[in-house]
Amino acid sequence: MSHFINIGYGNIVSTDRIVAIVAAESAPIKRLINKAKENSELIDATQGRKTRGVIITDNHQVILSALQPETMASRLMTSKEERS
Repeated sequence: MSHFINIGYGNIVSTDRIVAIVAAESAPIKRLINKAKENSELIDATQGRKTRGVIITDNHQVILSALQPETMASRLMTSKEERS
């Protein structure tokens, strides 16, 4: 059974696919975002706001979010606790 978390502004992501949630400011993550854009593997869920968090999935999709990584991680942990 799939579970989902809200990553801001009504956008949701399957928790089963998430490999990492990282901050968007570092140079390696910016390179990862650019590479994903070139390979059509980028999903922009920021709704035009500043990118603060980046979700990396197991199928190499890169999802941009306006939420802080800590906020998304907290929602992910709450989701896992509710399943237990």
